[in-house]
Amino acid sequence: MIWTIIVGIIAGLVAGKIMGHEGQGCWIDLFLGLLGGFVGGNVLGWLGIEWSGAIGQIGTAIVGAVIVLWIWSKIKG
Repeated sequence: MIWTIIVGIIAGLVAGKIMGHEGQGCWIDLFLGLLGGFVGGNVLGWLGIEWSGAIGQIGTAIVGAVIVLWIWSKIKG
């Protein structure tokens, strides 16, 4: 559980920097990272890509969080 929270925070922070969404706050970063882990795991799974280990988990969550942020930016306009 603690590892999931740490991965979520890291992924949310990195995805925010990649997409230029800075200053969102720790809770938003955590939420984006956790949601990103779910989205990234599914999207990469559909593509037949599987990353293992701690770096793989973080990478998967970052990919998913970037996707979530991109979709959010398109919805907000």
